[in-house]
Amino acid sequence: MDVSIVIAHKGHYKFAQQICDTMEASAIVRGTGIAKRSPDYIVKKMENKDAVIAIVDGNFAGFCYIESWSHGKFVANSGLIVHPDYRKLGLAKKIKERVFEYSQDKYPGSKIFSITTGLAVMKINSELGYKPVPFSELTDDPTFWNGCRGCTNFDILERKEYKMCLCTGMLYDPANKKQKEEQYTFNKIVLARLKSIKQALFLKKEKTA
Repeated sequence: MDVSIVIAHKGHYKFAQQICDTMEASAIVRGTGIAKRSPDYIVKKMENKDAVIAIVDGNFAGFCYIESWSHGKFVANSGLIVHPDYRKLGLAKKIKERVFEYSQDKYPGSKIFSITTGLAVMKINSELGYKPVPFSELTDDPTFWNGCRGCTNFDILERKEYKMCLCTGMLYDPANKKQKEEQYTFNKIVLARLKSIKQALFLKKEKTA
């Protein structure tokens, strides 16, 4: 089995309709909401190199795209889907990891978020460093929330004034990672210095003994 997970390009335009059909079929089966997207929208994402696609033996197997909001302050990894013929192969996690890494490369410093009803996606997000957050911590760009109009649960979101829905909001903030890394480095320096002082005191004690 030949599996590749790559940045989508013009050679993948032919899969746009199949991607949309797979998204819609998945939403119906799960009975939950996936905002509908048109083939033109998917092609546009591919044109802008804002999508990742999984190909198995030349066939479409999975997909996820990137959206940027609030002038690049926020980035969403959306529309994660795996074709039924290629499920239980770990593709969802691999696609998520690839689009997550790519988002950081293409939009450095941006907060990456996801809204989902899927427990499997929540688990993958958690492993990548996302944290559950209220919708108020996500982008307030109305264009993003208007994109939810194709979802079967949009009436709930609207009634709740865009503050909550059946989806769970999850956010990865690179600033938190940087703070943790800086704290880890600082702790290592402090421990190294304490060890050095301890050794110096030990040697001084030996010389005076």
